[in-house]
Amino acid sequence: MDYALLKTIHVGSVILSFSLFFMRGIWLMQDSDKLRQRWVKILPHVNDTILLVSAIVLAMTIQQNPMEHPWLTAKVIGLLLYIGLGMVAIRFGKTRKTKITAWIAAQCMFAYIVLVALTKSPSLGIL
Repeated sequence: MDYALLKTIHVGSVILSFSLFFMRGIWLMQDSDKLRQRWVKILPHVNDTILLVSAIVLAMTIQQNPMEHPWLTAKVIGLLLYIGLGMVAIRFGKTRKTKITAWIAAQCMFAYIVLVALTKSPSLGIL
């Protein structure tokens, strides 16, 4: 597959993934019935699958192994933290405060992942 097309698919699914997560968080805070709609429960998983597959194919295409490139390792670890925080925010948080805190922390983790992707640096001057 063409690299430019693959990267466009990946970036597009990143944008959609974050948009859906952000929207679900807003609905969560509003205690909206929209969270219970069928498409809201299905579309994020379909898109995130596309996101993950495109990420793996991109890494294979440019021959980059997360264990050999610290910035890619940081993205993978950040992604796992983002997923965990998202699960607490949307599904497993016991209190409203816990869910909102996890939602905000997940957005911060998302920003970190994007910055690492753009700079190819895991530290971003933080460490």
